[in-house]
This record gives sequence, structure tokens and C-alpha cells, in this order.
Amino acid sequence: MDTQITATPKLYIGIDIHKRSWKVHCATDIGMGKTFSMVPDAYQLESYVNKYYGGHHVSTVYEAGCCGYSAHRCFESYGWDSMVVNPADVFRRGKERHTKTDSIDAQLLARELKDGRLAGIEVPDPKREQLRSLFRRRNDLVKDMRQIKSYIKMQLLYYGIKVPEQYDNDHWSHGFRHWLDALDFEFQTGKESLESRMRSFRFIDREFRDVSTQLRKWTKKHYKEDYMLLRSIPGIGPIVASGILSELGDLRRFRNIKQLAGYVGLSPGIYQSGDTLKHTGMAMRAHRLVRSYFIEASWQAIRADPIMQRYYRKHQGKNVKKVIVKVARKLLSRTLAVIKTRTPYEIGVVE
Repeated sequence: MDTQITATPKLYIGIDIHKRSWKVHCATDIGMGKTFSMVPDAYQLESYVNKYYGGHHVSTVYEAGCCGYSAHRCFESYGWDSMVVNPADVFRRGKERHTKTDSIDAQLLARELKDGRLAGIEVPDPKREQLRSLFRRRNDLVKDMRQIKSYIKMQLLYYGIKVPEQYDNDHWSHGFRHWLDALDFEFQTGKESLESRMRSFRFIDREFRDVSTQLRKWTKKHYKEDYMLLRSIPGIGPIVASGILSELGDLRRFRNIKQLAGYVGLSPGIYQSGDTLKHTGMAMRAHRLVRSYFIEASWQAIRADPIMQRYYRKHQGKNVKKVIVKVARKLLSRTLAVIKTRTPYEIGVVE
């Protein structure tokens, strides 16, 4: 009796991706398949699949990490269904929580993919992904600037040099920089140490300004509509608007404010067991960089917008940190509203 194929066979591939090797597990719809190691090359994986699983409908999955999305884009170019997942979203059974190897991870990904329990993350297009890299470079420079300033002040404190009162603040004016350049030490080595740190400071400062300028120019040129909509909101400046567009992508993909707040991390954490119900503050899972920028922008919003200022004063007397998180959530809601409606925000007037 002749047999006929009535359905397309399916292949599920879980990949544990590393810099020097991939651990791959192939499972079909009727069997668990096998696990093997290979060089990190999507083309070689395609050759393997074509040789041993020709005619299969192929689905792949791997965890987001340092290797980015280049493999994902290669798999999609082969006509495969590809997914990149957040490692925290992969369900692990009891033993799998305490036993971790590359083989187990690959098998786990293939199993969860086959059972349909995985939800992929939003993979940015290359244009937005590389804009994100520029935004994160600026954030790295902010950290470097903070560090070199601390080193310089530490050296002054160590040698007992008191900073003049007019310069003793976070703003390093040109006058303060000239004062640092003019400092004298008992020995030349102390002067050389400070001059070296000042050269580092000036280099970082120049890089910071250049990167910030390029970030603003690129975002305004290539995402002008959404950029101008965001800039209409009091508290959201050019850098915050650029960060939102680079890190969060197109906000229209979020169905509602609850989904967006959960992604950013401005939703409340709740723990309930029986009759016990506790609010644990902000959710632990968050996009911490974007959340910090929204909280920072909220302080500007309550100064510039009467409506936001009235909302803040209504909660005065409570914990300041909790109140500013409420303001940040409100600011996030406005952000989503102006993008979805394509209507600039108009500053309200307190009645």
C-alpha cells in the first residue's frame, strides 16, 4: 500500500548561542531528535537542515543576549519561522532550575517552542537598532563623566584642597575648570596627575556633546513625526524623546497603557497568598534605563505643566519617591496617547 504525506512535517530548533559555538537541538513533530555542537554560522545550520530535514517546516528560537539579532535575520531570510525570547520567559521545571548546561538549555528551548509556550520579543529593524547603540553610547559617556569627576574631586579631597564655594556644585563651569588648571602642587607629579585627569575629563566631555548632537539630529531627521509629538509633552526633552524612540521602538505596537507600563516597569508589584495581599512597589521586571529617564523627566514635567503640578501637590505629604513614580506613570500615559492619536499635547490650564 502506498503511503502519502498529508501534512508538512515540522522541525523545531532550539539554539543556545555563544560567541565561539552553538549548541543546537533539533526536534520534529513526532520525535525529540538530537543535540549537537557547531560553529556559530547560520549558513552551516541551513546546510545541515537541508541535508537531513529537507521538506520540513522549520521554526527556530534562541535567547536574546550579546550576540544580537544577526542569526535571527539570517534564519528569516531562509524562509524559516524565527523567534528571539527573553530568557526570563522560558519556563523551567523543578530540576531544570538547578541544573544548567548548554545542552539542557537547547533542549528546553526546542521543547517550549514545540509546545507553543514561547512568546518572542520585538526585534528592532537595523536602523532603529543602531540608533539604540548611539543612545546607549551616550549613556555610557554619562557614567564615564560621573566617574572622572569623582576621581578629580577625590584627589582634591585627598590633598586637602578646598573647592571655592561658588564652584562647589555639580555644574562644572568654565571658571571651575580654569581654577583646576591653575592649581599648584608641592611636587610636579601631583600636578601631572591632575592634568592627566583633566585631559580625560575634556575628552569625555567633547565626546558626550558630539554624541548628544548626533543623536538629536538623527532622531529628528528620520523619526520626525513621532519626535515632534513627544517633544510637545512638558518634561520630555530631545534626549528623552530620542531614548523613547530608540529603546521602545514604535509605541503603536502597545495595545494600551497597562501593557506599556508593564514593559517599562512603571506598574505595581503585587504578592498575594491566601488572605495576605502585599504591594511590593514597582515591578522588578523593567526596562531600567527607560524607566529612569521617565522618572527624571517627571521632575521637569511638574515644573512646566500646571496639570501635572496639581497632580503632584495632591499627593504631597506621602513618600516622595512613590509620588514621583505616579507622576512618571501619568507621563508615560501621555506619551502613548500622543503617539497613538498623532495629536500634539497641549498644556492644560489649572482652573
